[in-house]
Amino acid sequence: MTKYAWMYRLGITPWERYGAVAGAQLGALLDREAETRSAGTGRALDIGCGRGQFTPELARRGWEAVGVDIVPEAIEAARSKEPAEATYVVSDATDLASANLGTFDLFIDIGCFQGLGKDQQAAEGRGVTALAAREATLLMLAFGPSRYRRLVEGVSQAEVEAAFPEWELLEVEDAATDGLGWPMNRTSPKWYRLRRPTR
Repeated sequence: MTKYAWMYRLGITPWERYGAVAGAQLGALLDREAETRSAGTGRALDIGCGRGQFTPELARRGWEAVGVDIVPEAIEAARSKEPAEATYVVSDATDLASANLGTFDLFIDIGCFQGLGKDQQAAEGRGVTALAAREATLLMLAFGPSRYRRLVEGVSQAEVEAAFPEWELLEVEDAATDGLGWPMNRTSPKWYRLRRPTR
């Protein structure tokens, strides 16, 4: 069982406490995302969706939303909350191709990528790229590296870009820190927006 799965089993899910703050900012980013798309909304994948905290935001805005998480109990909880608005699948973020999910126009990753090792991050990058439709975009929320990295996973901009070499980094925006508490409020969380260019 992974460390992530054990945290669910033990009821230690600090990322959910950040949900209200992250969700408000995500909503604004999703509204802006829709405005920039001439074709409107399409299919969206929430990577590491947990108990479906953010996936419904996609569905409410007209996306055909799919959430994936490696923890079956989390997926069961997500399905019980929003069974009609989104689809939830047990899947490993580092092996997305095996779930036969199809292609997506938008990906969101809120805290999943930052908890992976280097090889796993690269594997997620390859999986997302393989499932990306033309000019797909990715919105990622991740804490930055800090002296508290053992307590709070974090990644740098360079690490994000290294895992998605075929993608163009469009924007980096500071994420809200309200209500984070110590030591998360010392990690400079960022929102990253990337696009897979048309080749």
